[in-house]
Amino acid sequence: MSDISEQDIHVFVDAISHYFTQITREKAKIKGAFLAQGEKFPPTFDLTGIIKISGKFRGSVYFSAPRVMLSRLLLSMHESHLSDEQLLDAVGEIANTVAGNARKYFGENMGISVPKTMSTPPKWSELVVRARPYVIMINWKQYDASVVIDIERLD
Repeated sequence: MSDISEQDIHVFVDAISHYFTQITREKAKIKGAFLAQGEKFPPTFDLTGIIKISGKFRGSVYFSAPRVMLSRLLLSMHESHLSDEQLLDAVGEIANTVAGNARKYFGENMGISVPKTMSTPPKWSELVVRARPYVIMINWKQYDASVVIDIERLD
């Protein structure tokens, strides 16, 4: 197994920045990126979208955001219905978009699943494949969210 590189991580940073710029015309700020450990284990918010990674890779990509951030995002898209189902769809769509952009970069050897969404905080110890997943903290408007990249190559 081999690790993904810093250049590989930038694919995810660019994907999340591009998503917010395209959808809202307002760039999300990257607050920081780090390897999770101890109390810096991936911060979770109200809703989480998960994309399982397969093929010559294993692991997952997660996007976790507060409910109010997702509501503001939907409102910026002129969506007036803010049901739990629509908020879960939004968090899943963001995770899917980030993983889909990564798949373009990594190629057909990376399989991605359909989004799974959660409205309860994930139990990281039961989910992660890496001892220390990569975490990208973002801020859009005044709301923080996290993108967790928990993947490794199987070569």
